[in-house]
Amino acid sequence: LCSAYAEDVVNGERRSLLRFPPCVAPIALGIFPLMKSQPEQLERAQSLAALLRRRGHNVFFDAAGSIGRRYRRMDEVGTPFCCCVDFQTVEDGTVTLR
Repeated sequence: LCSAYAEDVVNGERRSLLRFPPCVAPIALGIFPLMKSQPEQLERAQSLAALLRRRGHNVFFDAAGSIGRRYRRMDEVGTPFCCCVDFQTVEDGTVTLR
């Protein structure tokens, strides 16, 4: 746990985060709709989270706050990957993976 701890400085503000290797991360993937006010994005993100949970993956769905804050929360707990369901997802089924 100590070796996963890291700090970065953004705009003069020091922030702590965890950098777990994917094989030991407590949450494997964070799934977010880009805009929670868009029902299609929200629906797709929720169904993707449900599908991955049924297949045994530990995923976290988050639609609260801005997309930047959602990414930041996942950084704080050491989530190695995040998936954003956006306008492109609704058109062709692709997602943005970070």
